[in-house]
Amino acid sequence: MHRRRLTGGLLALAAATGLTACNGSDTVGASTAAQAASPACTRAAANWPKTVAQQKTRQTSAKSNTVRAWGDPAIIARCGVSSPGPTTDECFDVDGIDWVGHQLSDGFRFVTYGRSPAIEVLIPKKYEGWGVAAFTAAARTIPQSTHRCS
Repeated sequence: MHRRRLTGGLLALAAATGLTACNGSDTVGASTAAQAASPACTRAAANWPKTVAQQKTRQTSAKSNTVRAWGDPAIIARCGVSSPGPTTDECFDVDGIDWVGHQLSDGFRFVTYGRSPAIEVLIPKKYEGWGVAAFTAAARTIPQSTHRCS
């Protein structure tokens, strides 16, 4: 894996395949992750940011506080996904949290690395330039394993 140290506001972000807002609806279509019911996700959800990229929260179809959305198109965060294994995708540190980033056709998908369960953040291209630093407090509630970006 490649490792870089970035500060939150320097990262160009975006994403959202499979987790998108329905046009004409105030509810963002998003699913609950497999490990969302874990105590770790309950702690993380209590620390979701109030705003992301200057966008306010929106209701999601998941009906779970472990899934949160902001803005239109929606920035989506979910706790309870599997932590990525070894990958050729870029792995980087933002404010002491390791993330794996993957570019999608409509943005980027970021997943915490070395934390289980992991947090996934999808950010559309509209918010390019905003970083995952907004999710530091939530990610810190899940202990870091010995797996780090290297």
